[in-house]
Amino acid sequence: MRAVVQRVAEARVTVDGETVGSIEGPGLCVLVGATHGDTPAKAAQLARKLWTLRLFDGDGDGVERSCSDFGAPLLVISQFTLYGDARKGRRPTWNAAAPGPVAEPLVDAVVAELRALGADVATGRFGADMKVALVNDGPFTVLVEV
Repeated sequence: MRAVVQRVAEARVTVDGETVGSIEGPGLCVLVGATHGDTPAKAAQLARKLWTLRLFDGDGDGVERSCSDFGAPLLVISQFTLYGDARKGRRPTWNAAAPGPVAEPLVDAVVAELRALGADVATGRFGADMKVALVNDGPFTVLVEV
């Protein structure tokens, strides 16, 4: 599984003009993609990584705190295009992205595991045409793969 993680001051996702998920930061906006070999165990591993990844400032010594350290919220949004391949030509291929019936339960598993760990998690809507708005804090963006 692959995730693009952005430290945010706030983030929201809307579908057809309706806000379906939002967080007030500091927190993380996480775009999650799944590929063919991904499993529920990898989804759980990704969730644990997101919950404990040190991306927030501590007592002036740089990034030393994680969401789990102070209950920072997460906005998790499915994103099949994370497995797009644009190395050839001008049009990406999506062959590496897991199809919806495989990917949706894996993204749901990431969210469920985060919540089981104690996280406050908002989500987008799988397969919908979503509009994501955020204020990136830093900017601070990292790629996480498990």
